[in-house]
Amino acid sequence: MDLPGLITSAEKKYKKRLEEYFTDLFRSTNLISHGIDHHRRVWSYAKELLSQSDKINSIADNSLCDKLIIACYLHDAGMSVDPGPRHGQQSRLLCEQFLRKYNLTENVFIDVLDAIENHDNKKYSASDQPGEMMTILSVADDLDAFGFIGIFRYLEIYLTRGIDLKDIGHLIIDNVSGRYMNFVKIAGSDELFIEKHRVRYDTVYSFFKNYNNQLADYQFNIHNPAGFCGVAEIIQHMIRQNLIQTSLFSFVKKYQDDAIIRRYFIELRNELTPS
Repeated sequence: MDLPGLITSAEKKYKKRLEEYFTDLFRSTNLISHGIDHHRRVWSYAKELLSQSDKINSIADNSLCDKLIIACYLHDAGMSVDPGPRHGQQSRLLCEQFLRKYNLTENVFIDVLDAIENHDNKKYSASDQPGEMMTILSVADDLDAFGFIGIFRYLEIYLTRGIDLKDIGHLIIDNVSGRYMNFVKIAGSDELFIEKHRVRYDTVYSFFKNYNNQLADYQFNIHNPAGFCGVAEIIQHMIRQNLIQTSLFSFVKKYQDDAIIRRYFIELRNELTPS
């Protein structure tokens, strides 16, 4: 069976089950950046990697798509239990539960479980082989850290983990730069593919470069949020008020007089809206 057929087959077998299982797990978890839409996007990026990278496509076997869709949909399921850096361990346990629920043999999916547990290892030392489960999942996850969605994703999860607003910009630049360099290594000579996602990477990098520049003269929680730091401050307020995605854009309307804030949330809404 060709790659499109393998993808279609995997979706027919697992997509509905995975979305129902994940949605049930996250029912009481309000983490917009890592909800079901994040996992749908990661699966979409995984398919893009499979179809656009000759290095990966050439070694795709008949079981890879079946395994990959499970990994993409459950890699952050553990954030329903622990949103911290060790969430991969919880995600592995929840994936094991999914496999048992549908009478799938765990030994057959051991590479899926290992990839889920270790996908957040951004030292990229686990594998140098672009076709391995771990690499595809990790890069697909990285691609969702770019763009305006990526800015939101970084801010929400780092703030949820208690990282100070004064430190967050430099940490994000270091992290997103590593993700991008690894993506370029995996993408190889596919210049159009790289350029597409370089633009999205630049969106995150330039935002937090401007954030760091503004930081020197910015005081949080003193005046109305403004500029790049103001975007982060609004997202912090959102977390504190436990807002859900459907309330987010109503919440930010009162800050629309600031051009940077207004543009950011317009672009975020555009990226979050399915085409």
